[in-house]
Amino acid sequence: MFTYSDTNKRYHTLDYYYKHKFGCKIAKISLNAGFTCPNKDGTKGVGGCIYCSKLGSGDYAGKPNKSLSEQFYEIKNIIDKKWPNAKYIGYFQANTNTYASVNVLKEKYEEILNINGVVGLNIATRSDSISLECLDYLEELNKKTFLNVELGLQTIHEKTNKLINRKETLEEFEKMVKKLRSRGINVIVHIINGLPYETKEMMLETIKYVNKLDIQGIKIHMLHILKNTKLAELYQKEKFHILTKEEYVNIVCDQLELLRKEIVINRITGDPNPNELIEPQWLIKKFGVLNEIDKEMVRRNAYQGDRVGD
Repeated sequence: MFTYSDTNKRYHTLDYYYKHKFGCKIAKISLNAGFTCPNKDGTKGVGGCIYCSKLGSGDYAGKPNKSLSEQFYEIKNIIDKKWPNAKYIGYFQANTNTYASVNVLKEKYEEILNINGVVGLNIATRSDSISLECLDYLEELNKKTFLNVELGLQTIHEKTNKLINRKETLEEFEKMVKKLRSRGINVIVHIINGLPYETKEMMLETIKYVNKLDIQGIKIHMLHILKNTKLAELYQKEKFHILTKEEYVNIVCDQLELLRKEIVINRITGDPNPNELIEPQWLIKKFGVLNEIDKEMVRRNAYQGDRVGD
């Protein structure tokens, strides 16, 4: 059995991590705090990354016209029926969730932390959007609650970075990882497989780079093309290759083998809104993808970390 598993999983799942850290079911509740992004408001760019939906990658977050507490309780009341003894993590998901003054951040974060049963926060942001004052506040917050800062990387390849309009450099990303870790703050990195014109080798190079960083978790996404995005326009024009389910499973299993065992796999596939999805349609059956990954790891007799250093 894998070191960080008490099931048939051959990689370090988030459920396992939470179970052994908190001793109970942990549910993340996605929130939309109404932030914008420096790649949308003209500070660095306009329009955002080409794959970004109008909701700023927060399609399953709450509605920003409602208070954060209202958003939280709407989901909590549903989850409580399934897991009455669960604890909660507030997930600030939509757009760039450190892109405001510290006074604003404190008001929003602490509104959620003051809810009974909340044990921590996950904050999704960009590496170029965390000020020194914000770092000081996050360090303070990290001493009071369970805190994860999620940084979007997506790819290490500059050519792709320009194509997807990231407006963020690898140097900025790496510096922020080091700054966060120097203050003891957990870092989770987002990457995307299947970005336009990237090869399997390029995707594995991104994973090898990430594996050398002092990070605690990773989210592996499959690129999904949503309606009314710049990516949809590009796909309509150029019809670039979309990974098949078999290709995606093969790449993910390779990536798992290249990642250190202690890195927690927070996500291993995309979870798009089916009403907005153009391609790939196979992503709609999320559990089918997860099962295929499990079967391929068994077929290989492979585990996370088997090929670290390759």
